[in-house]
Amino acid sequence: MPLNENGTRRNAARRGAALLMAGAALWVVSFTTDPAGAIRTIRELGESPAFVTQLLEAELGAVEDGDGLMAALTAWQKSVLNQSALLSAGVEGVEALWATQEQDQEPEPAATAPVETPPPETAPAETLPPVNVVERTLTAHDGGNYASADDIHINNTTSKTLDVAALLQQSIDIQLGEGPQILIMHTHGSEAYTMDGTDLYEPSDNSRTTDEQFNMIRIGEEMKAEFEALGLEVVHDTSLYDYPGYSGSYDRSKAGVEAYLSQYPTIKLVLDVHRDALIASDGTTYKAVTEVNGEKTAQVMMVIGSNDTGLEHPNWTRNLSLAVHLQRELNDSYPTLARPITLRTSRFNQQLTTGSILVEVGTNGNTLQEAIRGARLFAQTAGEFFVGLRTS
Repeated sequence: MPLNENGTRRNAARRGAALLMAGAALWVVSFTTDPAGAIRTIRELGESPAFVTQLLEAELGAVEDGDGLMAALTAWQKSVLNQSALLSAGVEGVEALWATQEQDQEPEPAATAPVETPPPETAPAETLPPVNVVERTLTAHDGGNYASADDIHINNTTSKTLDVAALLQQSIDIQLGEGPQILIMHTHGSEAYTMDGTDLYEPSDNSRTTDEQFNMIRIGEEMKAEFEALGLEVVHDTSLYDYPGYSGSYDRSKAGVEAYLSQYPTIKLVLDVHRDALIASDGTTYKAVTEVNGEKTAQVMMVIGSNDTGLEHPNWTRNLSLAVHLQRELNDSYPTLARPITLRTSRFNQQLTTGSILVEVGTNGNTLQEAIRGARLFAQTAGEFFVGLRTS
């Protein structure tokens, strides 16, 4: 029984009750003069299966109730659940609720067409900066289902069988002509880094800010400058598609990319620049960092989407081949700068071009200066490769 906004429609009475409890929680927080009482009330709501079920649906999206809630969750969903005391408090109650509902639910008809589950877009529930940051240089030895060749590793989270050597042999048929050639944009532009030194900002959420000097817009500007120094023409979309609403960011950014491709048909490369978030269940935050020229530098990671959900994306291997060629250049120039490529089931809007790559610059545990160094080195190396794609 999926908890999915596009899937199962739960009993109206249960949904209404859950919404009433959610509204009650907001009312208590907004109007009570007894903060301790408000906290007790919210905790009691957190132990209500119906209330937590509603929150899980909003927070985690599709969840199948096979052998219990925790068994059904993906690794990412477990991470979100573990970060929220309110959600995790009602896990046992939700599982019990599912068990009692098994008997009175009619089977749902099979879907007639694949439905895309958007990539995770849930902002962390906590609002304080990380207090325990651990440095790691992340490599293929850190676990994962890897396809490898010539020291290039792809963490394959799909059902696809990959031949990395063959991807390296594929020629890149992208030709860059006159006019804007590269679009830099940010589906999650408000993502930011751990504050450090003078790099202080007003947070809009945990490790997020609307201040363009400290979020992904700044990282995009640094990359744009490196590309332009090599003679490439760049359009930088500085829209905050994840603010004020985080959910639905990919739908909004898709419309933005389509508009730019229509306005500038010469654009052949689309880089969706993010930062990663690595938070353990005990609250430890990991920064992905290496050392280049004696300076701590954020690692970068390329993420490629596929058609593993059944949605149309026939040219996903061309995006992957481009990433593999770039990875080889990065490995040659800075052996530990790039984390292994990740292949995902979602499309990430990469069906729009054959030159689309999602680039993760560091994690929420990195500092802004570490991220800037990583972004510059990535752009310098990628830019030199892109220059070779020009037709004149």
